[in-house]
Order: sequence, then C-alpha cells, then structure tokens
Amino acid sequence: MSLDLQPEHSASDIVHIRPLVRSDLPALEWEGEYIHFRRLYADVYRRVESGDGLMWVADLPGKGIIGQLFVSLSSNRPELSDGIHRAYIYGFRVRPLYRSNGIGTRMMIEVEADLVRRGYHWVTLNVAQDNPGALRLYERLGYQVVGYEPGEWSYIDHLGVRQDVKEPAWRMRKVLP
Repeated sequence: MSLDLQPEHSASDIVHIRPLVRSDLPALEWEGEYIHFRRLYADVYRRVESGDGLMWVADLPGKGIIGQLFVSLSSNRPELSDGIHRAYIYGFRVRPLYRSNGIGTRMMIEVEADLVRRGYHWVTLNVAQDNPGALRLYERLGYQVVGYEPGEWSYIDHLGVRQDVKEPAWRMRKVLP
C-alpha cells in the first residue's frame, strides 16, 4: 500500500530518518509484534552506548516508528564488522503498510552516508534466502552476493527463554564511496 501523499510530497519528504534514542526502544516492538526481541533491542542499545553499534529509525510524524535498522561497527566476526573499515547492517525492517515508498532505500542511503563520514569503506549484511524482495532492494543499492551464511543465531526472549533461529541467508557486501 502506498502512502497517500500530495503530488508535491514524497515519503522522503515526511519521514525522518534519525538515530534511535533510548525512549524509542519500546516503539521498536511494534505493538507487540516484536516484543520477543525486547532484550535483544536493549543489548543492541548498550552496544550503541559503548560505541560499538548504531540504531536508526524511520519516524513518520503522527504514526511513530515505521522502520528500524541496526549497525554493528565491531564484532568478534571481523568479516562482518571490524571496527575500522567494515560495518555490518542487520535488523532492518519497514512496516509492511509503508513498504514500496522509498523509505527503506532512504534509510540505507542515509546510514551508508553516515558510515562513510565515520571512515568505513565496506558494508556487509545478510539477507534471508526466502526474502527475494529484500535481495532485489540490496542489489539495486549496489550490494553483491559474496557467499552463503547458515544464519544460525540465538537470543533470549522477553520471557527469559533462549530462542534458536535458523535463517539461511546470502552474505552481501558493498564498497562505500
């Protein structure tokens, strides 16, 4: 569904892409849809506070947060992020109602520009093999598939229960300008 905008406006004109602030954390749960990630979001925010990560949101006035994107600047997997030249994008989503309006593209462009300002030269990400729409978006933005990722990871949900995830993915990479 597209946003009902006046002809002189686009989604890029009204959506604010900005770094997340602590008070935004509950809004990442999207009215309970992602409540199971509550602890994960808090962990990512701690990485932001320590300088090892970034959290970005797309904020639509009157509607709230409609997109989210996280960046790891350094990790124990230097092929993903090394704290110097390579950063890793993950947790990227736009609410279904607002997709196909350029919001995801704009988020990626703004985050990439921020990474360039920080001195990063490469961006990596993983895209689920069963998500052809996201794969097309990333390819259109200049990302190339460079390998396979088994996509096995785990997290502790909001109830304190370990959740194991298996999302076979394609590893993608882009050289930043």
